[in-house]
Formats: sequence, structure tokens, C-alpha cells
Amino acid sequence: MSLHEDAVLTLKGYEGVDGEQRALRDVYLEHLAAHPDGMYKPCRAGHVTGSALVVDPSRGRVLLTLHRKLGMWLQMGGHCEPGDATLEAAALREAVEESGIGSGLALMPGGPVRLDRHPIPAPCNWHLDVQYAALAPAGVEAEISDESLDLRWFPYAEVGAVADTSVVRLVEATLARL
Repeated sequence: MSLHEDAVLTLKGYEGVDGEQRALRDVYLEHLAAHPDGMYKPCRAGHVTGSALVVDPSRGRVLLTLHRKLGMWLQMGGHCEPGDATLEAAALREAVEESGIGSGLALMPGGPVRLDRHPIPAPCNWHLDVQYAALAPAGVEAEISDESLDLRWFPYAEVGAVADTSVVRLVEATLARL
């Protein structure tokens, strides 16, 4: 099965929690139907990305990265690569690479937690982000990567003070699933 086919199956199985999320899922599916290359960065109409919010439930905190290019606190994530077998694998790979947590990081069961579509600079137009949650082993230490300016654990209640609405919604959806 190709990554494109896996993404279509994943999205078809995503129920979302409200009508807005289900409508966004349909936008993603329409995009993939129209763009066989819609999983990868060269697709100028936009492309699917995979991200994961790293959560340490034992300490009530999430790990965010200060994105090097955007200067914003975000969940781990990024572009799909040809070696990614599944969308889940892409999100987990990004989480491992960006968090430095090489052992014990695992995606929460149940598939994506949220979808978030956001504009990006030309020549591409959109990131169609499929957002997962990754459970970190209790007390694990993170290690900053070259892709981040900083990496920091934040208590759930403090995320709204440092991150944008999309990250806050991802935290809320993740906590609802926990």
C-alpha cells in the first residue's frame, strides 16, 4: 500500500469530534483525490503533513518545539518522506527526530486526534496537517534538534500562554482522548 493510499484510508476512518473536523477531512480527501502527489512537499496545491503532540500524562505536561523558521511554539511534525510507509509512521518519525526521545515514544491508539489546515508561503499553498498524540515514557528527557530553536515541557494549563489556537485545540482534543 502506498503512503497516499494509507492517508486516504486513515482519513476515511477519521470521524472527528464535530462537523468542522468532518468537513475538513472531506477537504483533505478531495485534495488527495485531485493530487496523486498531494502527500509531498513539491505539490504546489498543498500537501499532507504529519505531526504529533508529545504528552507526558504522568506529569501533566506537553513537549513543544520553538520552530526555527516560524518562531512559534508548536507540536513536533513536518513533511512526509518517500520512506514513510504510513501517515502514522511519518508523524512518529517527526516526533522522534524533533524531540530527541528515541526510546519508548508511541502514538496514542485511535488514529489522528485532530486535523489542521493552515496556509504556508508560496510556491505551495497549504499544509494539511494530520495531528496525532504521542505518549512519552514517564520522566523522559528531550533533546533539542537542529530544526528547533528551543524545546520545552509545558504544563497543560500553560500552553495557551505560549502557543496559538491550533496547538491549544490539539492539547484539548488529546486530553479528551486520554
